[in-house]
Amino acid sequence: MLTDTHCHLDFPDYDNDRREVIHRARQEGVGCIINIGSSLRGSQEGVKLSKEYDFIYASVGIHPHEADKADKETIEKIKRLTEEPKVVAIGEIGLDYYRGISSPENQRRLFLNLLELAKFKSLPVIIHCRQAQADTYEILKNNNIHNGVVHCFSGDEDFLNKCLGLGLYVSFTCNLTYKKAENLRSLAKLVPQERLLLETDAPFLPPEGLRGRRNEPAYVRYLADDLARIKGVYKDVIAQITTDNARVLFRL
Repeated sequence: MLTDTHCHLDFPDYDNDRREVIHRARQEGVGCIINIGSSLRGSQEGVKLSKEYDFIYASVGIHPHEADKADKETIEKIKRLTEEPKVVAIGEIGLDYYRGISSPENQRRLFLNLLELAKFKSLPVIIHCRQAQADTYEILKNNNIHNGVVHCFSGDEDFLNKCLGLGLYVSFTCNLTYKKAENLRSLAKLVPQERLLLETDAPFLPPEGLRGRRNEPAYVRYLADDLARIKGVYKDVIAQITTDNARVLFRL
């Protein structure tokens, strides 16, 4: 069984065929999906999906791009969503200095508020970090965050080792399959198997051979194939280990 620990089935990309996408995932051996909230509305829609499908769970959170618009009421509504029985994490949350959509100050404020919520609810965090490695690590370290995953890992080896040193999991997406992703593959090789998770980040980052198309959870199998080659093990081993890791982290 494969587990896609990070996708966005609530996005409008799936409005015309969401049921078919979910059905294809089951046909391809995806036994568990975690739908990740990146806005209040997305978090609410993810919770609805988790109620409709027994193998879909939800994470609720606010992406750093939304930080300028997020207020106390937004955070309070996210807090109320954590009472839903199939909400298994807070995320995605973090820092993104690449696109500058929200101010760094507001991003850090939102990040800290949602980390506090995660600690209060004893939930793991799903961390987004893009060109903000130093600040992300300092915030995580200073707030004693050890329960979570750095999703769509794109940092360097030093950041990787720091994240592992905190006790965090690391997940890679299907961009690991790209022909020019040798650096990512070298980093993936360094991650202990007991700290590794699979994700598609669908609808983004489809695998090599399908670039230009919409990604979907069924394609996590391509990522599992590449990680098996990188680790020198059978695909079934990667599927089992990463699914077991997801069960432990998210208490599935």
